[in-house]
Amino acid sequence: QMQLAESGGGSVQAGGSLRLSCVGSAHSVSDYTMGWFRRSQGKEREGVAAIEPDGTSSYAESVKGRFTISRDDAKNTLYLQMNSLMPEDTAMYYCAAGLIYDGTVVAGFVPREGAFGYWGQGTQVTVSS
Repeated sequence: QMQLAESGGGSVQAGGSLRLSCVGSAHSVSDYTMGWFRRSQGKEREGVAAIEPDGTSSYAESVKGRFTISRDDAKNTLYLQMNSLMPEDTAMYYCAAGLIYDGTVVAGFVPREGAFGYWGQGTQVTVSS
């Protein structure tokens, strides 16, 4: 079964950048729809970005133009490059994998949380003003 491990979180000032990584094991991340989610304190987990096996990607409106999702198949690793970070980006960030064939990503949306079957433990991102 797919196992996922995130890293790269930390504390940064507003306007700074971080790159999150998510290493997959037992299966290739390139075979799955991969996603990044986040949960802020007191809020529900929300989709941030997703990428299909063919490289098609989608983003939440709140991060468009600032975050970039990518994948290195040779390293079996998913990334989330986060630029121009804002205090409201503070959250626990999770990567997820799923076999999703409903066209959500192609339509420009991040698939719902329930569509993903495999999850990492999360990495904390804290942005100070």
